[in-house]
Amino acid sequence: MRRNPLHRLLRHAGPLAAPLGSIVRVETRRPEIVLTFDDGPRPGSTEAVLDALAEAGATATFFVLAGRVSRSPALAARLVAEGHEIALHGLDHRPFTSFGAEELRKRTAEGVRVIHDATGENVRWIRPPYGRQNLSTWSTVTRLGLTPVLWNATLWDSRDVADADRVRKATDGVGAGSVLLAHDSFADHSDGVDDGAEPVFDRGRLASGLLAAYAERGLTAVSLADALRNGRAVRRGWFSS
Repeated sequence: MRRNPLHRLLRHAGPLAAPLGSIVRVETRRPEIVLTFDDGPRPGSTEAVLDALAEAGATATFFVLAGRVSRSPALAARLVAEGHEIALHGLDHRPFTSFGAEELRKRTAEGVRVIHDATGENVRWIRPPYGRQNLSTWSTVTRLGLTPVLWNATLWDSRDVADADRVRKATDGVGAGSVLLAHDSFADHSDGVDDGAEPVFDRGRLASGLLAAYAERGLTAVSLADALRNGRAVRRGWFSS
C-alpha cells in the first residue's frame, strides 16, 4: 500500500508535529520505564501478569479491548483495584483505519462506556491496534478527549522467539521514560482479526523475567499516569495509511 506523502512527512517531522502527535515516551529524570500491555483482559494470562507485577511492586497501563472487558468485567476491575491504569485499545482489534470517522467515533465512545461501566474509571489514553492511525482517526479520537499513546520499545511477545530474545529486545537501548509495548493476551477471531497462531509461552513468567532485568539495570516499571507525575509527555507524529 502506498503511504500518503503527508503522513510520511508528519511521521518524520519530530517536534514540529507535536501538536498532531501521539505520546511515544516520557521525559523524566527518574529511573522509570512505562510498561504497557495490549489486547486483554484474558482470564489466565492477565492474572499471571498481574501477579508478576504485584510481586515486583510495579504498575502498568493496560490497553484493553472493550469486547474482552464485556466478557471479563471482574478481571478489568481487578487490574484497576490493584493500582494499574486502564486505557482503550478498541472495541475489538480491527484497525481504526478500517472505519469511517462517524463509525469510529461511535465505536470509541462505546469502548469508553464499557470500560467505565466495568471499572468506574474515566479513560484518558487510546492506542490504535497495530499502531495504525491517520489524520482522520487521530482527529476523531482526540475530539473525544482521548490521547493516542504509541511506544518506542517492544517485548516481541507476539513473535515466536525465545523469552531470552524477548527480554533482550525489551532492554537493549531502553532507558528512563521509554514506553514499552507488551501484551497480556493475543488478538484472534473473536476480536475481528486473524493474526495467525499465538506463540505458546508463559506470559506471567516472561513478565517476571522482564521486571527482574529492568531491576538489574536500576529501572522501575510504572504506568503512564505514574510516570507523568514526575515527567513530561513527549509526542511525535505517527501516521500511516
